[in-house]
Amino acid sequence: MTSPDPTTPNDLAPVVIAVAPNGGRRSKADHRALPLTPDELAETAAGCLETGACMIHTHVHDKDGRHLLDAEAYRAAIAAIRAAVGDRLVVQITTEALGVYRPAEQTEVVRKVRPEAVSLALRELLPDESHEAGFAQFLGWLRREKIVPQIILYTPEEAVSLAALKARGLIPFDNIPVLYVLGRYTAEQRSAPTDLLPFLAPGMPCFAHWSVCAFGSRETACVTAGALLGGHVRVGFENNLWLPDGSLAPDNAALIATSHAALRACGLAIADADRLRHTWSASW
Repeated sequence: MTSPDPTTPNDLAPVVIAVAPNGGRRSKADHRALPLTPDELAETAAGCLETGACMIHTHVHDKDGRHLLDAEAYRAAIAAIRAAVGDRLVVQITTEALGVYRPAEQTEVVRKVRPEAVSLALRELLPDESHEAGFAQFLGWLRREKIVPQIILYTPEEAVSLAALKARGLIPFDNIPVLYVLGRYTAEQRSAPTDLLPFLAPGMPCFAHWSVCAFGSRETACVTAGALLGGHVRVGFENNLWLPDGSLAPDNAALIATSHAALRACGLAIADADRLRHTWSASW
């Protein structure tokens, strides 16, 4: 597996814009428009659909606003989003642990919810070699259930590890989607477009469907750079609250609109949910 050759915008497939509207670490203290309840998530989903998103990456929370992995809470959120936007958004749940949940608990909530798509942090689901068999079995179950996984990669080394697992036959997907995280969940983190370069360096694994998320007011610059290099986009309050000019974004839809405008200004087409589903069907 090698890195992709440079391409021009006209060679690129329509870009997927996903919104990550809340995350597990933020609260209303960070932003009054942070959606936490099913109704708030549904309202956010509708607004982000109108400004260009085709997928929503959802976290759910308990009554006190704390991060939660709970099947009933996920079902309520998904039902509310579907009531608001129908099938016009792909709904992806997360298994993020936040230091609270173990791999078995993370996979169990997916088995109970049976979502359309799920994000999986490689470092959390596969903390050491003793979890390899269980991870491979879980991915096999996802494939049989037609649930699309997206593997979260925080470092280039994790990308290499995922490719090695694929070479050993432990990844039962032809083209498993991945997300490159540029930076860390730390105070004042501000990602830069150059943070993407180590993931795309010569000799690095090449994944057919990769996306980028970034922190801070350079989020739009980071994801636009990724899209121009053949990737896709995830933006939203989970990683960033700021517009490119440094002002506070009024809501998630404003971040989607900003990225949408930047991508279109570069001559890039934007994918809808049906296009994303069609693309991900190649994973099987």
